[in-house]
Amino acid sequence: MAKKPKLGQNFLVDENASLRIAESLGDISQRTVVEIGPGHGAITALLAPKCARLHCIEFDPVLVRELTFKFREQSHVTIHHADILETDLLALREGDETLDVVGNLPYYITSDILLHLYTAARAGALRRAVVMMQREVADRIAAPAGVSDYGPLSAFTQMHASVVNLFTLPPSAFNPPPEVFSTVLRLDFAPRFDELQVEAEGFNKFLRCTFAQKRKTLSNNLRVAGYSAQQLAEAWPASIAPQARSEAVPLEAMAEFYRNLHPMLQ
Repeated sequence: MAKKPKLGQNFLVDENASLRIAESLGDISQRTVVEIGPGHGAITALLAPKCARLHCIEFDPVLVRELTFKFREQSHVTIHHADILETDLLALREGDETLDVVGNLPYYITSDILLHLYTAARAGALRRAVVMMQREVADRIAAPAGVSDYGPLSAFTQMHASVVNLFTLPPSAFNPPPEVFSTVLRLDFAPRFDELQVEAEGFNKFLRCTFAQKRKTLSNNLRVAGYSAQQLAEAWPASIAPQARSEAVPLEAMAEFYRNLHPMLQ
């Protein structure tokens, strides 16, 4: 009988997929890599010979012991018994270098982990991430404005990185098999806040307000957030239709709207 996964874990057992994920980081010979949830070390074993330093963040204490023993003779590999959401990524850097990230993200905290990465990206700490997640979540992240899948996670991601859909894996690529397909994305970090002339904290809060209730129009969501009808009318950009929903509004137009509403922040 197959062992039940601990902590919702589904371990990647497709060797070709592991190789493709490791190679998708590009040349890491002089890079520091952070692996989220290394599990039994299938991808870790491919990364370790190729990178300058490797930090593995694993929450399961049994797997931490296994990994620590497996990589005991590789001094540039550090196994951390830690929660990635509580890990200060900036503290893993050598000086002011940027990090590369790889990982099979647990389905139930995928969004939380991504938002944690985006915080580090805004601080200039990340170059690239190759991450695997549930296919439906990946589709939303990569969706362009104007389609129904586009939502707050799409907007937050695309404010921080360019998104490339690399490949999708069936449940049979994992042990035990999950009930869903999984997609691997590459995120090349390049936060757009300066380009769009908005400050990060305020604009992120604004985006959350605009997507608060998916069925409401952009105007109604902002009214609920406390903006008056007069404020909205005076700031409303010509590029946004009066009854538009947030899913239809590109980031460039949303940033223009934010700048119009908050000129004192510019």
